[in-house]
Amino acid sequence: MNQNDDPYRVESVDRAMQLLDLLTERGTLSVTDAAGELGVAASTAHRLLTTMTHRGFVEQGEKRLYHPGAKLTGQRTDGNQLRRIVRTMRPHVEALAHRVDETVHLVMLTGPDVRFLDGVEGSQLLRVSLRIGSRTPAFTTSGGKAILADLGDASIPALYPTGLPRWRDQEPAPLDALRRELAHIRTRGYAVNVKESDADVTAVGVCIAREPSLALSIAVPAERYTEKVEKVLARELLATAASIRSR
Repeated sequence: MNQNDDPYRVESVDRAMQLLDLLTERGTLSVTDAAGELGVAASTAHRLLTTMTHRGFVEQGEKRLYHPGAKLTGQRTDGNQLRRIVRTMRPHVEALAHRVDETVHLVMLTGPDVRFLDGVEGSQLLRVSLRIGSRTPAFTTSGGKAILADLGDASIPALYPTGLPRWRDQEPAPLDALRRELAHIRTRGYAVNVKESDADVTAVGVCIAREPSLALSIAVPAERYTEKVEKVLARELLATAASIRSR
């Protein structure tokens, strides 16, 4: 029997399930793509995606693309939990920013991206601005890469079922290249983002928790970033991560 002839089929629910299948397969979905796949108007696809977003199954990222939400990826956090995380980690974020006098962020993995939950700016005249509330592909950020390395290679196919997406009009790296970088991160204990998420910024990050997946990162203007600076920032981050985990 054709599924369209099923007397128990609820059309709106069936369409939502189709969208979830598409998101799982592709990793991202636009309203136009969703409408085309379902054979409905863009306004209908938008209403479906918006409803699913409110329920936590879908999240909207940059360029109006939709991603698998927390309830699909297992990264389930409600507003109260997020506030508890920020409140608990705030003293560590502030202390780290004070020691290095650079911008420190707390990030959380959300689907294939990281969300910037909190941060403290350094006091130097030339410094990186805060990005609290923004969402960026995990593989382009130091904190995101640190989390991916901690999760292990088994998590990569679920997060990037069709490979890495294009970012800033650059050709995406193959997944094997990402796996090699993650292996290197696991060996040295921290991740580095050299002008990947922002052309003017370089950052160092470490994972501090797995459920939910959290990381701390320190960002500095790329023009004054050196290997010596990297080592100092990595040392401070690793010490902070060890202190957090010990508690």
